Amino acid sequence: MERFKSRARRLRESQTSAEARLWQALRNRQLARWKFCRQHPVDRYVVDFVTLDGKLIVEVDGVTHSSPSEIERDEARTKVLEACGFFVLRVSNTDVYENIEGVLELIRSSLRFD
Repeated sequence: MERFKSRARRLRESQTSAEARLWQALRNRQLARWKFCRQHPVDRYVVDFVTLDGKLIVEVDGVTHSSPSEIERDEARTKVLEACGFFVLRVSNTDVYENIEGVLELIRSSLRFD
């Protein structure tokens, strides 16, 4: 577990500009009062953003996630995270840069209120 915490710390220090932009909109309960964490360990993965109470994971994907092998890897990762009880939402870097309000609305509408 310590290995995952260490990796999460390193990822927080080296976040992408798209992740930094989205984090500015999610931090401090700015989105409908949901508490989000960034670069948080879930099972054997470190996810970009998660709200534990809302059981929602948001992954910000760049162009490297479009190759067949990466798509397959992401699908396997999503299955593991869903088995842990989370809904996984994937958004692209481009969407974060060009349509942050749309991304936030998608996240808001994906949150579970049960």
